[in-house]
Amino acid sequence: MAQNFHSNFQLSSDMSTAINRTAKPSSEFYSIFSEEEVLGIIHALEVRREIPLKYSYKGRGAKIWDDFYRKYVIPTWYRTSNVEIDLLKENFNYLNDNIQGGKKVNIVDVGAGNSYPVKNFIQRLNKLGKVNKYIALDISEELLNLSKNNFTKWFPLVEFISSTIDIENSCVPRKLFQNKASLEIDDTAKIFFHLGVTIGNHQNREKVLKNFRDSMGKNDFLVFTNETGINSKWDGNVRGGCKYHVEEIYGWVKSKIGIKSEDCELVRKYDLKTDSIVANMKLHHSYTLNFSRMGIDKKIEISEGEEITIWRHHKYEIPKLLQELECSGLQLIHYNINKYKSHIMVICKVASS
Repeated sequence: MAQNFHSNFQLSSDMSTAINRTAKPSSEFYSIFSEEEVLGIIHALEVRREIPLKYSYKGRGAKIWDDFYRKYVIPTWYRTSNVEIDLLKENFNYLNDNIQGGKKVNIVDVGAGNSYPVKNFIQRLNKLGKVNKYIALDISEELLNLSKNNFTKWFPLVEFISSTIDIENSCVPRKLFQNKASLEIDDTAKIFFHLGVTIGNHQNREKVLKNFRDSMGKNDFLVFTNETGINSKWDGNVRGGCKYHVEEIYGWVKSKIGIKSEDCELVRKYDLKTDSIVANMKLHHSYTLNFSRMGIDKKIEISEGEEITIWRHHKYEIPKLLQELECSGLQLIHYNINKYKSHIMVICKVASS
C-alpha cells in the first residue's frame, strides 16, 4: 500500500507540474492602460516575449520611478553629483551661445518624469530671460502631474504645457507649438531633451530618433544622455536602475499580470541579439496569459523556462552612435563625456539634405 500511495502521489505531482497555470491581468491593469496599449503589450509578448519598459511608468509605476529617483539619483548632502545634471551644467554655455540670435527658446522635455534633471538648466536660462515655455511630454499621465506640480512651484512665471506621448510610436504634435492667441505655429527655436538613460531603454532606438528628427525644425537641438561602453563586456555587477528600479518593476509586473512569485525568478544578463543588458522574468512553470477585457479575448502560451523581458538598457559606443544618428537623419554637432567616462551627452540637429 505504501508503494502504491507513493506512486499515486508521484503521478499527481507530475500532473500538477504539467498543467498550465493561468494568469489573468488585474482590474487595475485594465484601468491603467488604454485598449491600444493593452494590444501593444499583447503584441510585444507574442512577437518578442517582452513587456516594454515604457509601460511600467504608468499608474503606480510613476511613484515607483519617482521614489527611485529621489532616493538614488537626486543630489543630496551625501551624494553631491548627478550625471545628467552635471552634463547639462557643462554644456550650458554651448547651448546658450548657439540659441539662434540670442532669442528665447521652447524647452521640450520628452520623458520629463518629475522634471528634476532640467531644473538647474532652466533656472540659469530663465535668469537670462531666454525661456519662452516648457513643454513636458511623457507616456505617463501620473508623471506629467508630478512634473506640473514640481515645475509650477519652481517656475511659476514660465508657461507650462504637458501632453502624453509615446515617442517610440509618434512625433511630437505640432499643435503643442501653437500660439494661444493667434493659433499660428510658434517658430521659436526648441531644445528637445531626452535625458537619463532613456534612449538606451527603448526597444527601437532608430525609430525614436527618426520621430525626433521629424519633430524638429532647422534651428532646433536634440540633447540626450546615455551610458557609454561595450555592452558585451558587462561584468554582471548589478547597480543603479538595473538593481533598484528593476526589482520594483519585477514586483509590479507580477502583480499586474497575475504571475505568482514562486513560479518565476528575476534574471539579469547580456542579450546578444539586441546588444543590451536585460532583466527578464523567467518562468518555472508554463503559463497561459489570459487577456479578456475591453472587448479583447486573447490567450498567450508561455512555456516553462521561457523569459519575458521587463527592462533593457543599451550603452553607446561612439561609432555605433554616429551610425544610428546618420540613419535617422540627424547630425552630431557636439558631445562630451563625463569625468568618469561612464556617460555621454549628445547634441544634434537635423542633418542637411
